[in-house]
Amino acid sequence: MRGAFYLGNKSFRVDDSPPLPPKTGEVRINIAYGGICGTDVHIYMGHMDHRIKMPQVIGHEMSGTVAEVGEGVTEFKAGDKVIVRPLIPCGRCPACEAGHYTVCHQINVLGVDTPGCFQGSWTVPAETLHRLPDDIDLKLAAVIEPAAVGAHALRIGQVTGEDYVVVIGAGPIGIMVALESKLKGARVLISEINPFRINIAQEFGMEVVNPKETDLPAYVSEKTGGAGADVVFEVTGLAPGAEMMTRPARSRGRIVIVGIFAEPAPVDLGRIMWRELQVRGVRLYDAVDFETAIPLVAAKAVPWERLISDVRPLERTQETFEEIERGANFMKVLLDCSD
Repeated sequence: MRGAFYLGNKSFRVDDSPPLPPKTGEVRINIAYGGICGTDVHIYMGHMDHRIKMPQVIGHEMSGTVAEVGEGVTEFKAGDKVIVRPLIPCGRCPACEAGHYTVCHQINVLGVDTPGCFQGSWTVPAETLHRLPDDIDLKLAAVIEPAAVGAHALRIGQVTGEDYVVVIGAGPIGIMVALESKLKGARVLISEINPFRINIAQEFGMEVVNPKETDLPAYVSEKTGGAGADVVFEVTGLAPGAEMMTRPARSRGRIVIVGIFAEPAPVDLGRIMWRELQVRGVRLYDAVDFETAIPLVAAKAVPWERLISDVRPLERTQETFEEIERGANFMKVLLDCSD
């Protein structure tokens, strides 16, 4: 079987990646599709080289089928369709002892700290697996992991059907957050400057404004009778988003930071104080968020497949990352990892 190995210096090599027989408590999966996400791009850019043992297969968004199970595994069998929740918390640190597993001090993120899913076969602990419906399309299943990120963000943000929600950034996660908020019954507004992403969001029936053309805080104030947004999600991971996120929020509104910031960004702390805003960060997800996301995607409540811009063979991994770096109009590219 083949795998896409990250070598450092913005380079990948596709090479043989022999299957690893599962040990006790492990499951070996035949990977169908692996999705390229923002974390993978951060790896490609060298931002996470201190955590990668090069050469290393990366990737953590995936779908696949159980190939074989190790001793002691009874809850899965060969042929089961599955996805992986790619986190192994240590279970011993203060965060884990408090039950805050997503912020474990020594967390092992599969595909970052250990080999990932951009390969034909992946062997992982059975505890990380989630079973999928038998009839789900495995291409569609590959977007469940980002949907789980969205579910976690909504849970931390306490989104209800009574809320007015502003989502800053319409990348894959931003779209997920917006769509899942809308499915809850919330009124949702997306702020985005990229024409391609604006078009995708509008195809999903979302209301979108370009903050370079429209005064976002004034627009939100008008739409909410002067109150402001109940919840603002910052999903860009960029300084302009951080600067903007406090401005549309109502008094005692909730700000949820979802984007990954590679560099420190300016934030209006005075406005946070004057309006008594609640600011929460969200990182990754819990098992419950996958169990929320799986039926959402499987039920096809919205046309999730529109998020998939292309499906490419592993051999095009290098080319695809280079295109993403150049700003290609992709929402989500899947790598076909099957042999």
